[in-house]
Amino acid sequence: MSLSVLIEFSGGAELLFGNMKKLSLELDGSSKWNLKKLIKHLHDNHLKERSELFVSGDTVRPGILVLVNDVDWELLGDKDYEIQPNDNVLFISTLHGG
Repeated sequence: MSLSVLIEFSGGAELLFGNMKKLSLELDGSSKWNLKKLIKHLHDNHLKERSELFVSGDTVRPGILVLVNDVDWELLGDKDYEIQPNDNVLFISTLHGG
């Protein structure tokens, strides 16, 4: 059994993932997935460059907004939110050089 999830990157976060704006994942459904585990999976398997601009410890760095089904993850329990089938997880970078 697998867990289907759509990951989206915006606001410059897509540049860290090889200009990929959308990523459909089929996660191993034999264990539970939370956002902390998903962030590690993205870091280990899909991040192309400058990991320090995406992760800080076991979460996203400050300046990265995370929305799950258009809801701020802070309202859902942050990195402990348990991913559900067909969730849409959007990472938006608010960090801009200048």
